[in-house]
Formats: sequence, C-alpha cells, structure tokens
Amino acid sequence: MKKKKSNFIVQGGILAMAGILSRIIGIARRFPMQHIFGDKGNGYYAAAYSVYSIMLIISCYSLPLAVSKAVSSKISKRQYKSAQRVFQCAMVFALTMGGITFLACEFLGDFLAEHVMEEPMGAMALKVLGPALLTVSVMGVFRGYFQGLGTMMPTAVSQILEQIFVLIGSIAGTYVLYNYGSKVGALFHNEDYAPAYGAAGASIGPVLGSVVGLAFLVFVYLLYRKGNRKRSSRDMNGRVDGYPQIFKLIILTIIPVLLSSTVYNISDVIDTSIFGKVMVAKGLGDVKTDIWGVYTGKYKVLVNVPIALANAMCASIVPVLTKLMVREEYGRAKERIGQAMRFTMIVAFPSAVGLAVLARPIISMLFKGEVDMAVNMLHVGSVSVVFFAISTLTNGVLQGINRMKVPVRNAAISLVIHIVFLYVTLQLGMGINAVIYANILFAAIVCVLNAMAIRKYLRYDQELIRTFVIPAIASVVMGIVIGLLNMLLSKTAGNVVTVFVGIGVGAIVYFVVLILLRGINEHDLRSMPGGRTILTIAKKIHLM
Repeated sequence: MKKKKSNFIVQGGILAMAGILSRIIGIARRFPMQHIFGDKGNGYYAAAYSVYSIMLIISCYSLPLAVSKAVSSKISKRQYKSAQRVFQCAMVFALTMGGITFLACEFLGDFLAEHVMEEPMGAMALKVLGPALLTVSVMGVFRGYFQGLGTMMPTAVSQILEQIFVLIGSIAGTYVLYNYGSKVGALFHNEDYAPAYGAAGASIGPVLGSVVGLAFLVFVYLLYRKGNRKRSSRDMNGRVDGYPQIFKLIILTIIPVLLSSTVYNISDVIDTSIFGKVMVAKGLGDVKTDIWGVYTGKYKVLVNVPIALANAMCASIVPVLTKLMVREEYGRAKERIGQAMRFTMIVAFPSAVGLAVLARPIISMLFKGEVDMAVNMLHVGSVSVVFFAISTLTNGVLQGINRMKVPVRNAAISLVIHIVFLYVTLQLGMGINAVIYANILFAAIVCVLNAMAIRKYLRYDQELIRTFVIPAIASVVMGIVIGLLNMLLSKTAGNVVTVFVGIGVGAIVYFVVLILLRGINEHDLRSMPGGRTILTIAKKIHLM
C-alpha cells in the first residue's frame, strides 16, 4: 500500500514538475515576444488565444481526463482489449472534433475576431493557430491513454518537448512576421499591422510544438505495442465491449467533463468581451488592448505557473480514484484525496505569497513595458493561486468518484455570479481589478460548492490544520522574510539577484517553519518527489 501511495504522489509530482517547467518555458517565450511586438501585440495574441482556447475545450480539452478515466476503469477490471478499443474510439472522436474546430478557425476566423474577440486585427493569429487544434486533439488521446495505464512520464516529456518547440517557433515567427508587418504597415500607413503580424508569427509556435509533442507520443506508443499485446492476451473477460458501446462510454464520459471544462474556462472569453465593451462604452477603447495585453501576457502567465501543480494532481488522481471506486475501497480513496490536497496546498500557499511579495522584481526581470500595472495585478490577484488550485483538484475528485455532473453545475452557478459581479464592478470604475476580483470570486465559490458535494457523496471532510492553517502561517513568515530581503536587495542588487535569492531563502524559511509546526512529517516527505533529500537535510540539522 505504501508503494502505491508513493507512486500516486510521485506520478503526480512528475507531471507537476513537467507542467511547471512547461509554464516557465512559456514565460521564457513571452519575454522576447513581448519585447518584439509590445503590449498591443500581446493583446492581439491574447484575444486570438482566448478563442483558440475555447475551440480547444470543445475539441479535446476533456479528452486526456475522459480517456484516462475510461481506460483505468477497464484496466481495473482486467478488460485490456476493451481498454484498447477505448483508445481507438477516442482517436476517431479526436480527429472528428479537431478537424471541425480547425476548419472553423480557418473559415470563420475573421467573423470571430471582429464579433467575439473585439479585435479584428487578431484574425491572422487565430487562423495560424487553427492547425494546432487537430494535432493537440490527437495528442490528448495518447496522453489520456498513458495516464489511464498509470504512467505520467510520456505526458510529462511530451509537454516539455512541446513547449521547447513552441518557444523556438514563437520567437522565430514573431521576429520574421513582425518585420514583415512593419513593411506592410508602412505601405498602408497603419502601425497596427506590425503587432498583428507579430501575433500571427507567435502563433506558429503552438502549431510546431504540438506536432513535435505528438510525434514523441506516437513513438512511445509504438514501443508500448508489444506490452499491449501481452496485456490483451491476459484479458480475464471473455466478452469484449463492442465499438458502439465504447463510443457511448466515451461520449458519456466526455460530455460532463467537456461541459465542466467549458464553463470553468469560458470565463476568459466572457471577461475579454465584457471588459472590451465596457471600456469602449466608457471612452477607453484606445487603451483596452494594452491593458488586456498586460493582464494576459504578464499577470495570467505568472499566476498560472503554480496552478500547473493542481492540474497535474487532478490528472493523477482521477484514474486512481476511478480504480478505487470500482473496487469499493472508499477508505483508501479518502486517504488519496487528503494526501493530494495537502501536497497541493504545500505548494500553492507559498507560491501565492511569493508572487505578491516579489511582484516588482519578477515583472521587471521578465517583461518590458508596463510594470506598475502588472505589479498591482499580482498584489491583488496572487491569492487566486490557492482558490484555483483547490477548485481544480476538487473538480478532479468529483470526476474520479463518478459525480461527473456536479462540477458542471457548480461551475455554472459560479460563472453566473462571476458575470454579474464583473459587470457591476466594471461599471463602478474598478477597471482591470474588477476582472481579477471576479475570477477570485468564481474560484472561491467553486471551492465551497465542490467541498459540500464531496462531503455529501463521499462523507469526507478535509483536515484543516495541517492542510491549510500551517502552510498559510509558514507562508506568511516566509513572506515577511523575503519582503525584508527584497527591500534590502532592491537598493544594492539587480532584479535577477533579488528574485533568485528571494526564492532560495524563501524556500528554506518556508520548509523550516513548516517542519517546526508539524505541517509535514517524515511519511509525507518520503512520498513527495525530492522529499527524501529534504528529509535527509532536516535530520542532519536536527529539525526532525
């Protein structure tokens, strides 16, 4: 049991580290992109990417989770041939939906840019992004299949490879097309052509990255074929589910996950539209693109990095809980939920505090252009890391215990409140802060509703002191220390030194306080990636 428990956290940790590394690479590409096409180019790219994201949700966002859940359920029953058919049917679904959304981007790009994005010049970027919808859809099936088998390594490596080539393609594409756009703009006497073409160039990266990531997954799958044949020969079930039955299973799994993902993520598109319309109505249409560029290209990029951990734990816990529910091992299911939540909060709390305290040197180090606005956004919105981490993980828990409709309902309720709050606060003149507060409110309501649902269906209440209170206290102590350090170093050292010294000292202070307050024990550390190293050091200095 201990080995399995450790494997569950380690697998989630592997995916989390890959996710965080991928986000860091994503930030790395934003730095030169933003230097080339500025906040306006960021605004065009963000507008196109918001529509692309919705298309992604429709076509394949739910596929990894749905496929992993279906495959893990079949594997737990030793129905290996049926598990393989899940993969085949999911692939047909991916090719169909990916193809439809790809064509929609190509043929409806201009309409979507003008009437949904409120940025007609963003149409070029959206059309370039279109082919990625097909490759990412197929990639989602492969990732879900491997996750259902209980291995996160193929997904983790493919994510990193994908982002490396996204980085290369985006920077090269931005540079080449921005320069071309400058010439076009000079010809037509319109300076907006340069950032618009630059945004289109940046969109080449996601296409290139998805192709490379898919190629790697296909290669790994071919290596797994021999093992698949062996597993199929050990199939303990004489009857193999027919293709219509498998399709039904996939659709019934995908639809609730799809609806939940759509409602959960559509707020970005809604925010773009409402913010744009209200700003134009207030006579601020000339600055809305720049402000939104700062929000999406700086603030959102940074807060999304630690949330990658929650996404990873969600991907890891769904197949585990699915298997345990099939076996009716409810006690072990509760244990896994508690462990996943504690591990997530151990990272989420210090991440939120660290982003708030080190906001200025981080922004100044990574981005050019507007600094004060982005710093203010991080000061206001860094707490969203905690709420989105909890809401993401609890969504996965509910999906793992077969309460697929509940996250949809909870997200829909939260979205309605979010929209009303956003519109009212924008009308009151709160500007971009209204968007940040509305998103915090959305995630917080999802957290509460999901917690109530988990208590109802699983009779489970999350332990509070070690999970939330102690990490919060340790994070506050850490924040005070790195805040004082920031004040000292900001006068004597550069932003790079301030950030890295702050992170290093902050991590040490945080874990020392966490250990002293008994927020983490030897058993927890042994089950965490890299935890054995921390444990060894802690014992040498007599902390444990």
